Amino acid sequence: MKSTYSSYTDIELVGLMEEEDNTAFTVIYDRYFGPIYAFVRKMLQDGEQAEDITQEIFLALYESRHAARIVSLRSYLYQSARYALIDHFRRQKTRYDYVAGLKEYAEKGVWSTDEAIIQRDLERQIEKEIRNLPTRMRTVFELSRKHYMTNKEIAASLELSEGTVRQQIHNAIVRIRAHISCLFWLSLIQTIYWVNRFF
Repeated sequence: MKSTYSSYTDIELVGLMEEEDNTAFTVIYDRYFGPIYAFVRKMLQDGEQAEDITQEIFLALYESRHAARIVSLRSYLYQSARYALIDHFRRQKTRYDYVAGLKEYAEKGVWSTDEAIIQRDLERQIEKEIRNLPTRMRTVFELSRKHYMTNKEIAASLELSEGTVRQQIHNAIVRIRAHISCLFWLSLIQTIYWVNRFF
């Protein structure tokens, strides 16, 4: 039967996957795991991490099969890979690097008094929005963005699937951005640095 599925188009397979057809998902996995892994591996230069991230991408695809509106499966997977890589690289930034960067800018006199006030206001607003997140979502988000835990570590700690962890982080980012977007325009400098810190 799997050989028959191999002749199906991507969109046909996506439709079957949405109908709980696990064979369709397996064929999608076999068809695209190699190319997506190669893409991620090229960016990371780390085979083990690339494999973990690629597995997370396909797990997220399966767990969001009813919610996702996929027009082009190939584009969807590559876009998911780009987002996953951005998420990965952002988590690699340590708190020390961030504080050192802020110190350098402060020493160069980049921020004026008004900009410093805006920066503090934006920080308070972000922290407020994080506190207003639903309890489970807030816990997942803080473990990821403040404690720099991987999705796998968070999933094990909270007894959740990695796909659920990824979705919770995504939902948290959407909610926070929606509530503080008006403040982002007040200062380009603060926007860049605080969004990089939390997102």
